[in-house]
This record gives sequence, structure tokens and C-alpha cells, in this order.
Amino acid sequence: MKLGIQPLFSRGYIDNPQWVREFAQMVEAEGCESIWAVEHVLVAEDYEPKYPYSQDGRMPATDDTVMPDPLEWLAYVAGATSTIRLGTSVMVVSQHSPVILAKRVATLDNLSAGRVLLGAGMGWQKEEYEAIGIPYEERAKRLDDHIAAMRALWQPGAASYEGEFTRFRRALCDPKPAQAGGVPVIIGGSSTAAACRAGRIGDGFYPYAISPEDLASRVEEMRAAAQACDRNPNAIELTVWPGCWQPGAAFDVDILERYAACGVTRFVVNAYEAGGFEMADFRRMIRTLHGLLDQVG
Repeated sequence: MKLGIQPLFSRGYIDNPQWVREFAQMVEAEGCESIWAVEHVLVAEDYEPKYPYSQDGRMPATDDTVMPDPLEWLAYVAGATSTIRLGTSVMVVSQHSPVILAKRVATLDNLSAGRVLLGAGMGWQKEEYEAIGIPYEERAKRLDDHIAAMRALWQPGAASYEGEFTRFRRALCDPKPAQAGGVPVIIGGSSTAAACRAGRIGDGFYPYAISPEDLASRVEEMRAAAQACDRNPNAIELTVWPGCWQPGAAFDVDILERYAACGVTRFVVNAYEAGGFEMADFRRMIRTLHGLLDQVG
């Protein structure tokens, strides 16, 4: 089982270069497989309550919540580490120019020696789309288009692509990613549509705030979509963050085993789950989780 970790998304930590360097080097030394950054370009002070993972439609954030640009933040982490994988959890890909994003992701993958995992989603905040100038209603179609365009640019040589939102002919975009075939794209989201998208075009599936029972249903949908596209569903890697569904779930072996029975091979934990803000607290949590994951069959 792989163990990924998210940092503290709090002012004074995530935006403190000394803390970030120390945290990243510590989690790498403790054997974490990956470190994950999140993305929101902005959060409206009074957004329409459309956040899909809470009953009141509000995201779990405080006045001290800080979300740096994930690729810039991971580039800093890459320079401070040598082996830990660099994941986005997730980038709102439908809000970006896929050509520019393809260049940024490929550059990071190239200079990190092939460590990037691109978690890709379409977000939920209408006000964020309005500020960027992209129609909210187009977000699903744009996500599919943008993933296809980036993959075209990541292939060797000149690329051509003709999509609804993106077009180019015989275009060179260098450097290419270090990973053969391009950077793995991990589809985020917990809906049936997200599961089917993962089956159709994803290298991985990373649902959010989902129980083991609901995950089992989404995995069935993902597998059916993959088989309908003549893809191998067993090649789609499953990632889950138990603690965003139920606090403390990551420390319950029974729950971990129920997720693992669905095919999960990577568990993610947030540094807040350590119960303290010192490096010793994070280190203790990681060691405890490694021990628990060793028990998961």
C-alpha cells in the first residue's frame, strides 16, 4: 500500500518556505510515496453553497486557509526532495489553458525526473469560473477536451489536436514529460460521471469524501466504462483519503481493509490528522499509518 500526505493548508505553514522544506524532507525520509497540493485560484467570500461534499454546501476552510498554486508549490518541494511523488489533489483543469498547463506540468515532470501525478477535476465554485471568464456550464466538456489536448502535446514530436475548445496543428511543446507516455492523469470527483470519466480516460481515480460502500459502487461504474472503451480497468489506479469521509477513518484497520477490497492501492492522509502541529506529531502519525497499512491485506 502506498501512503500519500497533504500538508497543513494554514497560513504560516504552507506558505513558509522553511516549514515546507522541512516537512517535505521529513515525509520523504519516513517513506511516504507522495505529497499532494490542492487548487483554488480564488474562493469567493460569499459563494453560492454548491460544495458537493458537505450538507450545507460549504467547504471546510477558515480565515487562515491558504492554497498556493499547486504546481509552483510542488516545484519548490521537488527541489527539496529526490524521490517522493508530486500530486495535485486536484487541479481544476477545466479552468486552465490546456496548452499552457501541458507545458507547466511537463516542465515539472521533466525537472523532477518523472515524479508528477496530475489529479484533474472541474471544481464546483461558479464564482471562480466567473472570475476566470470561463462558462461554468461547460466545465465537464472542457475537462475532457483539455486532458486530450495535453496528452497530445506530451507525445514525441509535433502534435495536432482538433477539439471543441482547443485546436493546434503540427505544434512542438518541449520539454516533454520524463514519464514515458506522459504524466498520469488521475480523475477526481465522487459522482457517477467522475467514475465513468476515470474509466474512459483516466490513469487513476481519486474520489473525495466517499465511504467504502459508495466507493464500491463507483468502482463498478468505472470498470464498466473502461470495458466499454476496451480499456483494462485493472490498470486504473485507485486512491482514497479516508479522513475526508470520516474523521479518524485512516486509523481504523477495518475501514482501510474495506477500501482495499475495492482495489485501493494508495491512501492519502492530511497533516491535520496528526493531532498536533510539530514535526514529531507528523512523524508519529506516518509511522503509525505505515504499521496499520502493513496489516491491510
